[in-house]
Amino acid sequence: MDKADDVTLNFGEEDELDRRQKFKHPLAVFFHLFFRSAAIVLYFMCDFFIDSFVTSFVMIVIMLSMDFWTVKNVTGRLLVGLRWWNYVDDDGKSNWVYEARKGAQKKKVTVVEARIFWLSLVACEIIWIFLIFSTLLRLRFAWLMIVLVGTAMNGANLYGYIKCKYGANKKLSTVATGFLGKQLWTSMLSMGKSETPNQTQQ
Repeated sequence: MDKADDVTLNFGEEDELDRRQKFKHPLAVFFHLFFRSAAIVLYFMCDFFIDSFVTSFVMIVIMLSMDFWTVKNVTGRLLVGLRWWNYVDDDGKSNWVYEARKGAQKKKVTVVEARIFWLSLVACEIIWIFLIFSTLLRLRFAWLMIVLVGTAMNGANLYGYIKCKYGANKKLSTVATGFLGKQLWTSMLSMGKSETPNQTQQ
């Protein structure tokens, strides 16, 4: 049905910059955070300033759409060196492609920008999922449509970029297990190192 490719590519002709520089793409970082934050703020503030549900719905969905397009086509490529997209071949078959910079191309990504990218993706998805339960408990079924759109759009980008980062052919359960195992192993090593000097002093 769908074909997923994990490929290496050259994303463009961006200049090599000093890796110690915290922000190579400040404008991209700003819009990466602005659209997604604006959608959430609008969701909470619409009740106070806008009487029409239709107007609120349109404004929030516009922000979500702009965020989805920006993250998928611009900030993912610039901030973390990843890109995912879809095309239909001559046989009418849908193909999913997950691309990641490798080798020397990785030097174009800074740690700060990468952290901002991933933290905002994960945090916003958690917020939208929380809002699903919140709207259900408050019986605001009309607003549930907005929340589901936000969850789906942000979730699609999160899923696509996780596939880019960890490989198109790996299952997300395997990725999560490997990540947690790595974090646990790192924590155990750091604890061991911190205990060794104390034992030596005694």
